[in-house]
Amino acid sequence: MEQSKITQVFGITPTELKEDIINDVRAELNVIAQNFQPIKPAEYLTRQEVATILKVSLVTLTDWNKKGILKPYRLGNLIRYKQAELEEALISINSKNH
Repeated sequence: MEQSKITQVFGITPTELKEDIINDVRAELNVIAQNFQPIKPAEYLTRQEVATILKVSLVTLTDWNKKGILKPYRLGNLIRYKQAELEEALISINSKNH
């Protein structure tokens, strides 16, 4: 036989209890909303944009692709680079030089 559980609350009306719960949930949602940071979609850059940012030639870019310094993505005939990974590659290149 199932045992039922009963919770009794004294000194507060059902309406007051409901309002207290709603206010607490709203306060928590406000905290979550203030700390919320939407996920940004990956931004892809062209070879020319990457070469300009890094101030290198397209030949150097191709060489860095072959050496695994940069990670190119093929989209059909196009080659693109993720901006976030480009920033990581710059940090990696700089740490190797120091």
